[in-house]
Amino acid sequence: MFSKKRLAAAAAVATSAALVLAGCAGGGSPEGEPTYDPDEKVTLDLAFWGNDVRADLYNQAIEAFNEEYPNITVNATFLGFPEFWEKRQTEAAGGGLPDVMQFDYSYLRQYSENGLLLDLEPYLGSVIETDPLPENILSIGVVDDTTYGIATSTNAWGVFTNPTLLETAGVEEFAGGDWEDYDDWMDEVTEAGAGEFWGGSDWTGRIQNFELQLRSEGKNLFDEDGTPGFDEDRLKEFWESGDDIRDGVVVPQQVVEELNPLTAFDAAKNASEMTWDNFGAGYLANLGESYTELGLVAPPVTKEGEKDLYLKPSMLHTISAKTEHPEAAATLVNFLVNSPESGEIFGTNRGLPASETALEAAELDPMSQIVKDYEESIADRLGDAPPVPIVGYGTLEEKFRVLGTELNFGTTTVDEAVTQFFSCLLYTSPSPRD
Repeated sequence: MFSKKRLAAAAAVATSAALVLAGCAGGGSPEGEPTYDPDEKVTLDLAFWGNDVRADLYNQAIEAFNEEYPNITVNATFLGFPEFWEKRQTEAAGGGLPDVMQFDYSYLRQYSENGLLLDLEPYLGSVIETDPLPENILSIGVVDDTTYGIATSTNAWGVFTNPTLLETAGVEEFAGGDWEDYDDWMDEVTEAGAGEFWGGSDWTGRIQNFELQLRSEGKNLFDEDGTPGFDEDRLKEFWESGDDIRDGVVVPQQVVEELNPLTAFDAAKNASEMTWDNFGAGYLANLGESYTELGLVAPPVTKEGEKDLYLKPSMLHTISAKTEHPEAAATLVNFLVNSPESGEIFGTNRGLPASETALEAAELDPMSQIVKDYEESIADRLGDAPPVPIVGYGTLEEKFRVLGTELNFGTTTVDEAVTQFFSCLLYTSPSPRD
């Protein structure tokens, strides 16, 4: 069982431009090894985002859960993603979050630091099985040395490729190498595409690629206390590394804008795209019936031997700090994350299952199998997940993307982009905590 070696830290409220949620800590940690009394009749509220398809899967999972735990009544509700978080913010302000919640990684710090999520440490290894969850998976849900969320599914950063376009170009799959090797490969594809398609996009427009390089240097985008792991000179160096590919190698920004809301990869105008590996199914759907497969390979290497990649949760499950039934809620979380029944029911609807027992029971479609094989292939590059994103990270990520777009358009300079980003950084980031 996973050793509960982490010590609970006092939660501090982050100063940010984001909405400040009102909350108070509750549901105190039980003494000893907590377990759910199966004779206790309780009712739990479960909230998730999704559609009718996912709702049907959750209903099936709850039915299977009740075969084992007939005295736990689960009332499930769902909304679309934006509406889900609007409702959670309203509930948080009034102190009434659902007992169990499907949760997004970008909100984990905000809600945990405001005392709204239950400390799950006492339940690890007792109510919530940890054997099926490797340490690098368990660490995903840790904020300030305390576990607040359990990853339901994972994804990793990778390079999708279009075999059809590569065959047309007469160019082999990207065989790996450093960033210059990838640039050269894109250039070869672009030349063969003759204005019909390109090798890829300007990778300096994605903050994840900057993060990849920083991790190769032993740094994070942001440390646990919110301190950036880079300065203006390092960001300038990163953006300047894209100067050559913006001039005729990557897809022109004007083409990208004309294709919106599709990406250049969705529209078969790019032979490669760097993104999270759970995007594959969506890409295939948008590409259409004539495209039956995708390639998925590791991103370029900054420094050989470094653990620059990591597993990111597609989603997590959390428990409200004010739940009246923490043991029962933890029992439900364990079932939704770890049980073979859950794996069989959901498959990859919520992403590639993080739990080994759930994954073994899941029926994988061809694209999901490609993702599974890919994540196994990069095992030697997988390191610990970085600290949970700072409050306001979503704003910074979008600002980085917008500035990358402007650089590709040629409407701003690298120096101007650096200045703008650091202005946004100073406004958005929380002050370092003592």
